[in-house]
Amino acid sequence: MSSEHSKESINSERAPEPVGFYPHARRVGNLLFLSGVGPREKGTKKIPGVELDTDGKIISYDIETQCHSVFNNVKTILEDSGASWKQLVDVTVYLTNMKKDFPIYNKIWAQYFKENPPCRTTVEINALPTPIAIELKCIACFAGQDLAQEK
Repeated sequence: MSSEHSKESINSERAPEPVGFYPHARRVGNLLFLSGVGPREKGTKKIPGVELDTDGKIISYDIETQCHSVFNNVKTILEDSGASWKQLVDVTVYLTNMKKDFPIYNKIWAQYFKENPPCRTTVEINALPTPIAIELKCIACFAGQDLAQEK
């Protein structure tokens, strides 16, 4: 990467705080890379649609509620970064139960991306850092800027 590309870290005041020491997003040139985003609520450890036991282990969860929450969190970070939902170009989705959750998740995805959806990869993983069932890793491209022009 050339030194001409600025690297700007972005933290949203409206999105849930990151679980570790990293920014919500980083802009490099006309690309915006979001760190993994989950469904937690801002300012709390509450995860919409999740019921935990006294040890913090999942008793039950509602993937539909988590999907809507994670999509809203992504939208908030995009907006606070100066981007929009329509500028998403690639999304990696992490599910903890592909067989059970993918059909519901896929239906909700189609509701949010009715036209020109971004590329998508969906993988099943054993666990996420907090008791959530879904996390998204996103890349957006700022409108009006052409990658070819920067070469």
